[in-house]
Amino acid sequence: MQDFKSFSEKLKEFVPKDFESLALEIFQFQAIQNPIYNKYLNALGVIPSDINKVEDIPFLPIRFFKDHPVVSADLDNFEAFFSSSGTTGMITSKHYFWSEKWYLDHSLRLFEREYGSIEDFHVLALLPAYLERKGSSLVAMADHFIQKSQSVHSGFYLYNQEDLMQKLQVLRSDKRKVLLLGVTFALLDLADSGRDFEEMENLIVMETGGMKGRRKEMIREEVHDRLKQFFRLDAIHSEYGMTELMSQAYSKGEGKYNMPATMRVMIRDINDPFAWSGRSQGGINIIDLANFHSCAFIETQDLGRIGKDGMLEVLGRIDNSEIRGCNLLVQ
Repeated sequence: MQDFKSFSEKLKEFVPKDFESLALEIFQFQAIQNPIYNKYLNALGVIPSDINKVEDIPFLPIRFFKDHPVVSADLDNFEAFFSSSGTTGMITSKHYFWSEKWYLDHSLRLFEREYGSIEDFHVLALLPAYLERKGSSLVAMADHFIQKSQSVHSGFYLYNQEDLMQKLQVLRSDKRKVLLLGVTFALLDLADSGRDFEEMENLIVMETGGMKGRRKEMIREEVHDRLKQFFRLDAIHSEYGMTELMSQAYSKGEGKYNMPATMRVMIRDINDPFAWSGRSQGGINIIDLANFHSCAFIETQDLGRIGKDGMLEVLGRIDNSEIRGCNLLVQ
């Protein structure tokens, strides 16, 4: 669609000072073109033309992605969809995309703005659970990074810990940096394997979150302390992303995320989802301008805190977070 191409071109040359005007432009577009969002706004009694500042934009509960195609055009305009992971019997989210190439190029731009050229890295992706199913946006992104790194050493790892350890040993003194991108439970399994790990100065370990029912849930500090001890590192990096978002945020330590120019976090009151929190802590609402084809205004099920430095710390999931707004669409 022409609107999608227009928004995608604007985001390529995007600068933060344009955020509010572009967010309002996307809101007005989606308020009309996205049937699910349009019905949600009508149920709330919101008149889109009355919205003239970002703080007044209603956020769509993320649960809608499980029950409806959240799209701002006919489904014929979309290539396919990414789907979330889940245990047997769970309803998974679907996020339709109009161009996988655009998503992959956008993800690489965000990474390189934080870490520099991907060609400076060997990319080792330890992503069991994600590799075992189709439709993972994380696997698509990791595969793109692997290809763009142009390294014969880059690649995926499932449960083959020994192969991964041998590869890390080979790359220990390499001039390139090594990015070990791993789902949290798999990195912890490696740390608890009883193996010894020598200090590796060119290594960055980046956890993507997720126990996927494989291990008991742990607080971030406990996870990072265990990983720092095993890998002999001063900091564990993190990637914050989800199926329902086209953009990713990165943390270089302590679980504090620097939001990319295309994203903004707003903290809502956990007792009143339509009110902003008077404190620095509450439910995480995200504007992701890269969601111009679906819905850019997402009420997540995550609890977070904005520090004085403006960085986001994700504290966990909000209890009983399954559904809050979907019934508004039932007539």
